[in-house]
Amino acid sequence: MDKTTLLQETIEHIDFASFDSTPIINAMRKMAFSSRDTAAAADIFLRMIQDNGCTNILTLAGSTSAAGCMQVYVDMVKYGMIDVIVATGASIVDMDFFEALGYKHYQGSTQVDDKKLRELYIDRIYDVYIDEEELRQCDNVVKMIADSLPPRPYSSREFIHAMGKYLTTHSVKHNSLVQIAYERDIPIFCPAFTDSSAGFGLVKHQVDNPQNHITLDSIKDFWELTKIKIAAETTGLFMIGGGVPKNFAQDTVICAEMLGHEVPVHQYAVQITVADVRDGACSSSTLKEAASWGKVDTIYEQMVYAEASTVLPLIVSYAYHHGSWRKRATKAWNRYLE
Repeated sequence: MDKTTLLQETIEHIDFASFDSTPIINAMRKMAFSSRDTAAAADIFLRMIQDNGCTNILTLAGSTSAAGCMQVYVDMVKYGMIDVIVATGASIVDMDFFEALGYKHYQGSTQVDDKKLRELYIDRIYDVYIDEEELRQCDNVVKMIADSLPPRPYSSREFIHAMGKYLTTHSVKHNSLVQIAYERDIPIFCPAFTDSSAGFGLVKHQVDNPQNHITLDSIKDFWELTKIKIAAETTGLFMIGGGVPKNFAQDTVICAEMLGHEVPVHQYAVQITVADVRDGACSSSTLKEAASWGKVDTIYEQMVYAEASTVLPLIVSYAYHHGSWRKRATKAWNRYLE
């Protein structure tokens, strides 16, 4: 078992435009359990797209980007289905930015000696492998970008915007989420940005520049996203997993109210998760529960209890082939925040 042998079969990202899931979703609508929930979620997502006044917020937690869904998220932005992204740092840096620099994720196995993987500097995400040495090169690029910026507090959106600008001249894989979001003025927020590989690069940036470094301001993140909620009014959430991105996006309603702005709750909401609701955690809390906090409406909401890589491509393919995205107006919220 050597590194070259283990890192052979790359993860291929699924292209939802290459197939039409409409017959499958229509059939699921007449089924039960997670199938009917998936069809209901597809209908709500289509409503979000058809409501031209609605700002659609995609939240990402978990590792679906590394598992082959990154192209789904890229194309959701490319085809104008999504206006704002709230994600974990891993989704944006370890998975998307990492591949934009020319690195790959690899098909692996759960039946492996993880101590041996560590000796080989191979990181494992369930059955996905990442070359740790390449990941550290990615961290160094993050540090380099931080080194190039004037020292001051930045929202994660501002820093990711700088990452997107860097990719316009340095990317190997040109079709990345960070770069296309930069080019389309789609803001990306990572409120827990340093809880990822990027954190290592940013720590090194501060250590090397003790008197002259940048910082990331998560409060500024919260205010910027809340400003979008206030200005947009009508909003929809399409949530993969839970965690910080889910709660962060939902909480903008409460934040706006505390600042004296009467804003509607998020009118549309879909969450795809495998989290068990019984433990009371934020990741597993239902959208109906969120209604008790004044965050989400209960007319167009749907929980889908499924591993996201299995149902996400079907839902988005259904919306894509309906074609309503062609009529959506560009929101360009990044420009609004500058």
